[in-house]
Amino acid sequence: MIVVMAPHATQEQIRDVERRIQEWGYGAHPIYGAERTVIGAVGVPEADKARYMESLEALPYVERVIAILRPYKFASREFHPDGTVVDVRGVPVGGREVVLMAGPCTVETYEQTYASAKACRAAGASILRGGAYKPSTSPYSFQGLGVEGLRILRDIADCFQMRVITEVMDVRNVDLVAQYADILQIGTRNMQNYDLLREVGRSRTPVLIKRGMWARIEEWLQAAEYVLLGGNPNVILCERGIRTFETYTRNTLDLSAVPAVKELSHLPVIVDPSQGTGKRSLVTAMARAAVAAGADGLLVEVHPHPEEALKDGAQSLTCSQFEQLVAEIRPIVAAVGRTLHAPDAG
Repeated sequence: MIVVMAPHATQEQIRDVERRIQEWGYGAHPIYGAERTVIGAVGVPEADKARYMESLEALPYVERVIAILRPYKFASREFHPDGTVVDVRGVPVGGREVVLMAGPCTVETYEQTYASAKACRAAGASILRGGAYKPSTSPYSFQGLGVEGLRILRDIADCFQMRVITEVMDVRNVDLVAQYADILQIGTRNMQNYDLLREVGRSRTPVLIKRGMWARIEEWLQAAEYVLLGGNPNVILCERGIRTFETYTRNTLDLSAVPAVKELSHLPVIVDPSQGTGKRSLVTAMARAAVAAGADGLLVEVHPHPEEALKDGAQSLTCSQFEQLVAEIRPIVAAVGRTLHAPDAG
């Protein structure tokens, strides 16, 4: 349940409500807003919930109590009706601005990553994407440069005053990757790796959770719940396509998930049209559609020479194609009443 405190509630009164909730066997999770405090109560004793709710509503410093029936409590919109904006070292993901995250699928060399970052930054991207650790279906495929890849990403991002998003695949590497990354990406194959979700939940580094290629929206939001329950409120969701019977595209990009999730959850949602289609020729069109559907950002693969890419060259845009993509989404961003986030001046 959610306890909405009255605007005049004092710190002592807020603590009193937290104490009551904890004595009943719930975990108390307060969110301190500018005008009022909201306390999330999550726990086992459902049988007595109605009685507890009535008791709390009788308090003069409680405005109302809301029951949450969904299996995800902290990720639900009831918990945070105004929506969450995740602050990625000064870059807001969510809210009124649309944020661009772009770069190579895989960090191959310093020169390749630098060229991609330079072009993406010039076109309007604020966050540099790139894989240092790469999950591959085949054990013989390129697995990434590891720590060296992380160092390359961090160094180049700092050169262009960009933030870094990169995937973490192993519980043992969370602290290591967090030393270099500004967003920890949970890939589609790890969306239900609950140990990994718990571990990034203990971090305070923002986390981006890609939808599992097989996952329903409810399962995706429950994955986010693991991170939120761990104490990390900085969660971003990413629609990257689901597996269907269609074979022309690599995945089926489910853009209906964007407004659907925004009805159900307060978390920001971005779209990856590169993984979502697997075809370079479709990326820009789906990026336009994603913005129109309400996406808070785009995650796009950009390579200076896609034909030479070690991984996913077929879905990577050239630098000039990414520049064209940005030009084409600008009027759509404006049409839906938003603005494109401008990178830091450098």
